[in-house]
Amino acid sequence: MTAALAAVIATVFSAAQAEEKEPLSFIDSTDGQLDMSDFLLKHKGALPVPVVITEPAVGYGVGLGLLFFSGPIAEQAANSTGNERNRIPPNVTALGGLYTRNGTWAAAAAHFHTWDDDRYRYLGAVAKVDAHLDYFGLTSEPRAYTLRGDALLQQFLLRLGNSRWYGGVRYVFFDSTSSFTGGNVPDSVSKFERNQRIGAGSLILDYDSRDNIFYPGSGSLAEFEAQFARIGFGGTQNYDVYAARGFKWFPLMHALILGLRVETKFSTGDIPFYAQPYVDLRGVQKGRYQDRNAISTEVELRWDVTPRWSLLGFTGLGKAYGRLESFSQAQNVTSVGAGFRYLIARKLGVSIGIDVAHSKDQNAFYIQVGSAWR
Repeated sequence: MTAALAAVIATVFSAAQAEEKEPLSFIDSTDGQLDMSDFLLKHKGALPVPVVITEPAVGYGVGLGLLFFSGPIAEQAANSTGNERNRIPPNVTALGGLYTRNGTWAAAAAHFHTWDDDRYRYLGAVAKVDAHLDYFGLTSEPRAYTLRGDALLQQFLLRLGNSRWYGGVRYVFFDSTSSFTGGNVPDSVSKFERNQRIGAGSLILDYDSRDNIFYPGSGSLAEFEAQFARIGFGGTQNYDVYAARGFKWFPLMHALILGLRVETKFSTGDIPFYAQPYVDLRGVQKGRYQDRNAISTEVELRWDVTPRWSLLGFTGLGKAYGRLESFSQAQNVTSVGAGFRYLIARKLGVSIGIDVAHSKDQNAFYIQVGSAWR
């Protein structure tokens, strides 16, 4: 099966092979398994990521993403044995699009770049979206609405001394048009405006000790953000969001890794209803539980069955609260699931796989590139 899949991929990219001096192979010489490291690094190819969408918020759909890897770190990895973990990340360019059966579509492009041995980090993205979503408020009956717009993200981080801390700034702009089906706005939506712009500047503080940015086996990632949306930044509303998230991976024993995740957001001011924090868990509909503030936690246990294959199980808990309900009144949201990963690019530490998750009255599965936590 592995050999057949490798033959199909080699046929698809035969044009790239003809232009390269080195023969193109999708079989790793060290273990004889399917691997795209050389194609991505030496032949400057793209990692295709098929997207099968089962997100309850938008229904079933399909999409495709392409990941390109480059830069000095990628070049070093191309000539490495691949047994070591590369803590310094490669440069990554991503292109993608999706479409679902309820008419939702989106297209995006992004680029992540580092300089000076990862002392400087840049992230930029542009996107266009036409989404058909549901707003719940306090009721269990959703109200359909449409959200269209163009988005821009720019971020720059600087390493603080020789530490693993980074400080920097982020800017987000979103020019949107929203409307509820039938024109009836729910009572729980305050100060509804059909046309809105979000212009938000953020101060960012990051800590990153992960051994690999795609699928960590040890280390931590923490981020603290103070976001200020202002008319002076190009928006139509003034509001603030204070966010913190932390991921930690503990190697318990050989091939067994425990992961912990905590993420929380607090908002104040005139925040648009669609931008309010929500419970973010696999298996839970995006925006289903949404309010002024939200907290989400997950525990994940991963077993590296072989150097290539991993199995994992996870469970999560979260709640949204603040304006519609107090913390004690807000519903506890839980989810549970399992998944697998295959190490598709050994020299980069890039894996792909599927997660299947369940929460109250909802089921979903996700095609993942590396860790689900980003």
